Amino acid sequence: MRKIHAFQSCSKGFIARTSSASCSLASQKFLASVAFSRPYTVSSARRDFTSFFCHNQQWSARSDGLKPSDITRVRGIAHAVAEPDAVHVAPAGFKEVEVLTPRRLLKIYAQLAKSRLTILVVLTAMSGVALSPLPATVPILLSTAVGTALCSASANTLNQLQEIPYDAQMARTRQRPLVRRAISPLHAAGFAAVTGVAGPAVLWFMASPITACLGATNIVLYAAAYTWLKRKSVSNTWVGAVVGGIPPVMGWTACGGKILPSADYPIHLFLPSFLTEAPLDMSMIDNPLGAFALFMLLYSWQFPHFNSLSHFIRGSYAQAGYKMLCVLNPQKNALVALRHSLLLVPICSILFPLSGLTTWAFAITSLVPNAICVRGSWAWWRHCGEKEARISFQNYLWYLPVMLALMMVHKQGLEWRRWVGMQDEVPSDGADIPKP
Repeated sequence: MRKIHAFQSCSKGFIARTSSASCSLASQKFLASVAFSRPYTVSSARRDFTSFFCHNQQWSARSDGLKPSDITRVRGIAHAVAEPDAVHVAPAGFKEVEVLTPRRLLKIYAQLAKSRLTILVVLTAMSGVALSPLPATVPILLSTAVGTALCSASANTLNQLQEIPYDAQMARTRQRPLVRRAISPLHAAGFAAVTGVAGPAVLWFMASPITACLGATNIVLYAAAYTWLKRKSVSNTWVGAVVGGIPPVMGWTACGGKILPSADYPIHLFLPSFLTEAPLDMSMIDNPLGAFALFMLLYSWQFPHFNSLSHFIRGSYAQAGYKMLCVLNPQKNALVALRHSLLLVPICSILFPLSGLTTWAFAITSLVPNAICVRGSWAWWRHCGEKEARISFQNYLWYLPVMLALMMVHKQGLEWRRWVGMQDEVPSDGADIPKP
């Protein structure tokens, strides 16, 4: 195949000019060897910065020992001699680094923190505050949100710092700030350190020490255990599910709730009215079973949500060398998602009402969204196709907010009908107070 490179013609012209200008013999030999030796060939792929991480054959090998920097230097000399008054144009495929203005820096910080994931983490932590039977003040609510967001930002930044060469190999992650060098690793490490210290500190002094310890534990689990295991074992998904289940427990403990039973803080079961004649003891709603129920909801939700997502991007995981279940065994990946889809049914219909967080009416209303999602997971497991995986993923996108909303509607002790005026207030003696 005939190869014509722009550099050849430029270098030949430069040799003709320099030979008449009594250039040194050594320079002429160097330029001649560069001009007539086998040139570097550029692939037809889009030559942006990140593509060089993915294609090791972007430049063909040379046998004369010349470095690309030598070629670039000679090319610049030839261009200057041929067109001394021309304006310098940067080579194709490269662009100047943008100046880090405050606005751009904030955008990069948001990308390092994985803003959408951090917002989801904060919302799940707020669900723990909202469902807690203990009172919560506005400072507690705000400090829990801010502290949780800072912990999440630190964990996500530390994760990206360790995965720069692997993120560069996946299409969906190769535009991350550290991969495209929009920010230096040292700068990103400083951001992770500041947020990693500030997050637990805010939770310690404004919420509770237990909440701060849970936030710090989540940083370590995600940035160390989960990130390391992604290239070692498929168990990384289970560790990641634990990380996802901790935020609502942080919201629970921020209000003063306990997570371990004791003599003063026992586990109390709220049986349905047709199984017991004992009156409802509202003082026992604050028990560790509520924190366990919140954890199990988010823990089991992670599997059908993430496994379905990983199924249709498993090619990227394989390219980067991650040991994910979707790569090694797609059928089992779908089976694990189906198992936890089924497990969510008793979690919602038995565990939550039994803990006293919701009334037993939630056991019935939660069956509808659970049935829809289990059906989608079953179809995905049967066919193991991308279409079914996408349907299952979309189901579990709306599943979590719908379930949390239903929990708030059926929260134990929260009389919505009385709030909207559909029911009269009932005094302590049981007689209705007539409306004026």
